[in-house]
Amino acid sequence: MLAIIGGSSLVKLPILEVTHRQVVRTPYGDPSCALTFGRIGMQNVVFIARHGYGNSIAPHEINYRANIWALHSVGVKGVIAIGSVGGIRPDMVPGSLVIPDNIVDYSWGRKHTFFEGPDKPVVHVDFTWPFDGELRARLLQTSRKAGLSVIDGAVYACTQGPRLESAAEIRRIERDGADIVGMTGMPEAALARELALPYANLSLVVNWAAGKGCSEIVRFDEARIGLHVREVEKILLTLFM
Repeated sequence: MLAIIGGSSLVKLPILEVTHRQVVRTPYGDPSCALTFGRIGMQNVVFIARHGYGNSIAPHEINYRANIWALHSVGVKGVIAIGSVGGIRPDMVPGSLVIPDNIVDYSWGRKHTFFEGPDKPVVHVDFTWPFDGELRARLLQTSRKAGLSVIDGAVYACTQGPRLESAAEIRRIERDGADIVGMTGMPEAALARELALPYANLSLVVNWAAGKGCSEIVRFDEARIGLHVREVEKILLTLFM
């Protein structure tokens, strides 16, 4: 059973044949919403909307620990995390689908580990490659099988939000080696690693990052977001055939 975490552009999964929903309580508080169980093709799937059903939880307010713990507690064997990002690298144009292979964390103040407190051991998980190689490969193969063009590999910069970045911040992030920018990749990826839960990210480029492209301001294209959702559904249907 795999889990799908939907971002701001995917608060529900229409192709999921829902069987039931379950409210899960965790030692870390409440998840963003109830878990939705169902099937896509032949595969059992659990879906959670990262920002809540009403898309009402800002990136810095998401209870990432509760979300990841809840998915782990119901026995999922891997997580596909979907999120919207801004493009920094010239080929990361709006409309691109990207499967990143590394991450830089600029967020702060978020609960980023399960190993804290006097009753917990000190644990240093290896995070050299934050995204699971096998799950990434499956996503890449499936996307291409579905006839979609997907960029293999990128550095995801995770910023705090909820505001967008300044042009100067994007220039700094670019110098640091990042290719795309989002607000929810961390600590989600690190928490999954702590629980030995395979985790891969599918990033939907919905706009240029600040100061990139031909516009002086960041513009969101709602039509493109809708197209992205249809592409994601196509990928998942192919993955679970």
